[in-house]
Amino acid sequence: MANAEHGGRPGDAFGAAAPGTAKARLGLVRAGLWLIAAVLAVRQLAVVLGTPKGERLTDLETWVGPDGVLHVKGSLYDSTQFTGTPFAGLVLKPLTRAAEQALGWGWTFGTLLLVVALGLVAARALPQPVSRRTALLAAPVAISLLMLSLPVRNTLYLGQTSIIPVLLVLLGCFAVRGERASGVLIGLAAALQPTVLLFAPLLWFTGRRRAAASTGIAFAAGTALAWAAMPHDSYTYWVHHLAGVGLGRPADDLANQSLHGALLRLGLEGPLEIGLFLALGAAVAVLGLRRAVRYARDGQLLLAVAITGCVAVAVSPTTWQHQLLWVLLALVGRVGKKAGDRYVWPVAVILVMTLPAKMMLPNMASLYPLRDNVVLLAALAAATVVPFLSRTSEYYRSPIPTEYARPVPTRWKHVPLLPFLRRVLTRPNLLLELLLIRVGYSAYQQVRLAATGGTNAGGRAVAEENGEQIHAIEKFLHIDVEHWVNHAVVDVPWLQGFFDFYYTSFHFVVPLSVLGVLYVRRPAEYRWARAALGFATLFALVGFWLYPLAPPRLMPGLGFIDTVHGVQDFSQPDYGTLTALTNQYAAMPSLHFGWSLWCGLVIAILAPKWWMKALGLLHPLFTVSAIVATANHWVLDAAGGAAVVGAGFALTYLLQGPRPRPLTKSAEAAEGTDVSIAEPVPAKGRTPS
Repeated sequence: MANAEHGGRPGDAFGAAAPGTAKARLGLVRAGLWLIAAVLAVRQLAVVLGTPKGERLTDLETWVGPDGVLHVKGSLYDSTQFTGTPFAGLVLKPLTRAAEQALGWGWTFGTLLLVVALGLVAARALPQPVSRRTALLAAPVAISLLMLSLPVRNTLYLGQTSIIPVLLVLLGCFAVRGERASGVLIGLAAALQPTVLLFAPLLWFTGRRRAAASTGIAFAAGTALAWAAMPHDSYTYWVHHLAGVGLGRPADDLANQSLHGALLRLGLEGPLEIGLFLALGAAVAVLGLRRAVRYARDGQLLLAVAITGCVAVAVSPTTWQHQLLWVLLALVGRVGKKAGDRYVWPVAVILVMTLPAKMMLPNMASLYPLRDNVVLLAALAAATVVPFLSRTSEYYRSPIPTEYARPVPTRWKHVPLLPFLRRVLTRPNLLLELLLIRVGYSAYQQVRLAATGGTNAGGRAVAEENGEQIHAIEKFLHIDVEHWVNHAVVDVPWLQGFFDFYYTSFHFVVPLSVLGVLYVRRPAEYRWARAALGFATLFALVGFWLYPLAPPRLMPGLGFIDTVHGVQDFSQPDYGTLTALTNQYAAMPSLHFGWSLWCGLVIAILAPKWWMKALGLLHPLFTVSAIVATANHWVLDAAGGAAVVGAGFALTYLLQGPRPRPLTKSAEAAEGTDVSIAEPVPAKGRTPS
């Protein structure tokens, strides 16, 4: 949110418009963001309340249902399902008298209201000064991110209370007046979640000693009250379970994103694991709290609160998924001297907190330790190593600006060029590019598979029917050469081996190589080519969704030979390691050919020598031969691939203008203009991009 204020982009984000027009556009954007937040809230309500009664609010049911631990006599911790403190049990006990259905609705709506309150407080707590635009847009953006975050979604689904301690801390730090009231709210939060006591040192070392003392007193009072009312449960929680250790799921469960859980998942046990956990926890607490105190003194109290919360996430013996909201708050820190680097940290945090870990990293055994602990690693990074900028840094408000190419006129009067797609000349941040490529590819895989209902068997009948249509069209056009080519290649073993190898090996290698070379040698063209490839892939996903198509090798009765996977049993097909992970009916359009054509066109356009251009154009030629020879695609699939690539380049041209061509120094001198400046003045009569 804070990073949106000064991204190094020249001029106003909404274009060089008159003040009245800019104000109207800002109001329109704000209304749109609030609408998005409202839609997300309604969606969360629909998901939770639309889930069958026995499958939603399961933790709440365990606590206050007819047979819940708060309703029946006996210990709260007999079943180890209640993970809250005895004070939390004391607070929740009155809810057992409410009707179960009414409690479910009331709890869900109440949780949503808490999320809204949390977003509003966080937006108001942004480090000052902030621009008017940031102040107006921060609240709906914060609420939307909270609604999308995994901790909030998990809290709503399970019926948890983990939002309350976070909100109490933020209210104590930013909303109430007086140190004693502030300390009381934070102390009550600690009585609900003991690791919140880490905020007491933050208050003490930043000069708010009365608040720190009030925190300790309020925590002790709440805990003592619970001990007096429920002595047996209090002894069980604080002594037998060591402040909740061992309650809930096993500590090595993937949902436990703490240092203790990570060490157990790595195979460490017994005294060695306990000693290492205590040593690492102490080191993280000291480093994290020192950083939090420094940023609080710098005037970035919200960042200091987030860092302290991240320390609590790491050092707690058990930190379940619904208790991880502190990590999301850490995105307010500003990182990076260059404008192009400014968005890496907030984007990484948002992705980590909104997407499953398996979408962040490839499904490789060597990466499992990173994938299984990705939220913990984000918390540790925020607490100890991320170089957040001080407000005294010259780059805090004015990062090194991004260089842009000369503005171009819009293509059509009513289709303005999009400001965020402006033609940037500098090289984008590599980490951000890799992160977005990985997440984009994971989303691409999910959409492909979802197009047939989530399984390869789903949509098979429709796909085969569409295959018959394509085959009939090709016969009518006299281009049904797939069967002849397929059998001709099978009769020549070395040729079959070549096409099988080409089909399985070059689909990803060549596009990634082209992107890599462009990133290093031609950063402006890299952005242009990447945008065209992304648009083409999006168009292809629409095709997969709307028109599932069986490739020739999966059409029974037509006599095609699957040269890559062998003869298939259509009742139990085997497509190798990706049998259950990919949509085998995502054939129209062919991205095998589409991506290869994109590579060929980019090389032919940008390569400096004729023989390089020729080699580039050979790739789509070999690819179309391979997809037909191996019976993986129809000829019309290749035509569809060419169509989406053409549409991708066309949309890129429509929204961004022609690809940027930086002027040489001699040309700059001749024109008397430096094109590397942040915002060149557009030619008279042209609409700026």
